[in-house]
Amino acid sequence: MSKKIAIPTNGEVLDAHFGRAEAFTVFEIEGANARKVGVLSAKDLQHQHEGLSNMLKNHGVEVLVCGGIGGGMINGLKAVGLAVVTGASGNVADVAQAYAQGKIVSTGSVCQEHDHGHQH
Repeated sequence: MSKKIAIPTNGEVLDAHFGRAEAFTVFEIEGANARKVGVLSAKDLQHQHEGLSNMLKNHGVEVLVCGGIGGGMINGLKAVGLAVVTGASGNVADVAQAYAQGKIVSTGSVCQEHDHGHQH
């Protein structure tokens, strides 16, 4: 059974700041393999918890693999049923492949400074 993951993207590299990502690269994970299936634009959704969560959910994403992310966004993603894996970095294709092979373990790190000061 396959599952879809999304990675916040800046070009071909994981965007370490989830809330500023202008795109999310979506991969289908089948066994230990990752296959790129598309890129979702988030250009008008930066720092919009509900909008980002719904966009990912509506495209069948089940897991977000990211670097840094605030607690409010984690709660928003979990509220629509998405799992969150934090602490990843590097080329998005390499990150997706590492996830498929079980080599990425969430650090559980939350960016505390992102919980305050943004207009949502």
